[in-house]
Order: sequence, then C-alpha cells, then structure tokens
Amino acid sequence: MDNYTEPSNSSQANDVQTEEELGHSDKMIGVFSEPTSTYEKIAQYPTKTIDWFLPVLIAFLVIAVTQILINSNKAIHSQIVEMQMNKIQKNLDQAVAEKKMTQEQATQQLNAIQDRMENFGALQMVFIVVGIFIGGFIVFFIVSGIYYLFVKFLLKGDGNYNSVLVASGLTFYIAVIQVLVTTILTFALGRYLQDTSLASFLNSDKSTFLGFVFSKLDIFSIWIYIVLSIGLAKMFKSTSTGKYYVTVFGIWLIGGLILFFIGKAVPFLGAFGG
Repeated sequence: MDNYTEPSNSSQANDVQTEEELGHSDKMIGVFSEPTSTYEKIAQYPTKTIDWFLPVLIAFLVIAVTQILINSNKAIHSQIVEMQMNKIQKNLDQAVAEKKMTQEQATQQLNAIQDRMENFGALQMVFIVVGIFIGGFIVFFIVSGIYYLFVKFLLKGDGNYNSVLVASGLTFYIAVIQVLVTTILTFALGRYLQDTSLASFLNSDKSTFLGFVFSKLDIFSIWIYIVLSIGLAKMFKSTSTGKYYVTVFGIWLIGGLILFFIGKAVPFLGAFGG
C-alpha cells in the first residue's frame, strides 16, 4: 500500500482520450444521428485518411453500380439519350445563332454525339465508371481546397486541409442514401431522375433560371451542407457555427450561379452541364 502512486492528471486524461476515440462505424452513424458531438470528438484526435477515403470511395462505387443498372434499362437509357440530345441541340442552336459556329459544324457535332450515345455499350460504360472515380476524386479535392481557403483565411479557422477532407468526406454517407433513393425512384416512376431536387421531380429545364432555383431545392443536398457546415466548424475549433453555415451555403449557391452563367455564356459547356 505504501508504494501506491496515484496516476497523474495527464495520464488520466490520456486514458480517457483513448477510451473516447470513435471508431469509423461510430463516426458514420454519428453523421446521421449526432453530427455536432461526433465532429467534436473527431476533432480531438489527428485526422485519419480512412475517415474521408472510405465514404468517398463507397459513394463513387454506389454511383457507378447504379449508373450501370440504369443504363442497362433500355427504356430509361433512351430517356437519358433523348434528354441529353435535346440539351445539346438547344445549346448548339444557340451557338449557331450567336455565330460561334456554323450550322454545318453544329450538325456534324450533333450527329457524332448521337452516334456515340446510340451505340452505347460495355466500352462506353467502362469509360463512365472510370470517369466517376477519377473525375469524382479530382472534384472532391478541388472543392475541399476551396473550402479550406475560405475557412482558413477568411474565417481564421484552426485546422488543416485534412480537416476539410474528413468533414466533407463523412457527408458522402448521406450522399449514398441520396443516390439510392434517386435510383429507386427512377425505376419506380419509370422516368430518369438526376437527383432528388424539385427540378428533377417537376422535370424542369435546369438551363433556365427557375430550373436552377428548383435544382437547389433538394432536401438531401441541404442536409449534406448543414452537416458539412457543422463538421467544418468543429474540425476548425470554432465556437460559432453560424458563419460556417453562411460560408458553406454561400459557396454552394454563388458557385452554382457562376457555373450557371458560364453555361449560358459558353453554350458548348452548357450542353454537357447537369
């Protein structure tokens, strides 16, 4: 008994910290159930690559599988081709009207695109799947970089690029649910839906301003950006989440507007827009 030494406060703190660290499955569940407390606990420890890589990888895998299923359905695939061709033709017609290309060039380009779409096969599907993974990760890193610049230098947050990757990556579990719901509705309604926005349900033309507004009325997207705002606030040790809501939703909406007007200014790009 005389040799007993009471543990120091630092060792007790380390023991508690080790016991309280969440496993990845707990983090996944916490994003849905308790995002605030979940991100607070995650922020107490060094970031882990698995916390952003796994959900992003799973999301892209689910997207790839659902795209294969959707394009394997001839009726729905025909709808996709028709919808894309109508959009492309509209933008090419606008380019011709603005004398950015000749009618002959527009016709040749339209026919070439239509031939590729109608001859859709296994090879094209491979390119789509590869594009989902490569393009998806590139976009993920770029968008995360944009958030990092705003949070680090505008909001003066205490964190690093990996903090953004984790905050953003975990929200991809919500995106997985969104993709599954969209796919189920596509088959249930027999009509191709790009997402769960009001624009998709109303079959609105997203190249119009009203269609753009309706495209932002998406309960899953709003849910994702709410959780992302909370995640960034907690990962960057902020006591105020409000300014993160403003920043995240501002980037989403203003960035969307910029892309919308770029699509208007450059019809060729708009032809392949969402």
